[in-house]
Amino acid sequence: MMKNFDEANKMGKEMMDGALTSYASMSKGMQAMAAEMTEFSKKSYEDGVAAFEKMAGVKTLDKAFEVQADYMKGAYESFVAQATRMNEMFTAAAKDAYKPYEAAFSKTAA
Repeated sequence: MMKNFDEANKMGKEMMDGALTSYASMSKGMQAMAAEMTEFSKKSYEDGVAAFEKMAGVKTLDKAFEVQADYMKGAYESFVAQATRMNEMFTAAAKDAYKPYEAAFSKTAA
């Protein structure tokens, strides 16, 4: 009876340690993603302000269309690159958060 209790206690401790490690990994990943999004937002704002300033200085309609097209192209490319980067970061965070459970799941599958 005592052996089963000790085994259950040990398994419970391992699962708690795994959960805490997983939580720490996910928290670290979310902080990195928040910092990345903050930086992206700041850059997007600065790009928008620069485009507005350029637009304010144009003298012809053709130049205004050119400035607008350049801004939109850059904004789209930047967004796609950022979305890809965020996807990579989220995938890495999920993998790191899963690592503590790999051993436990492999034990139960065996």
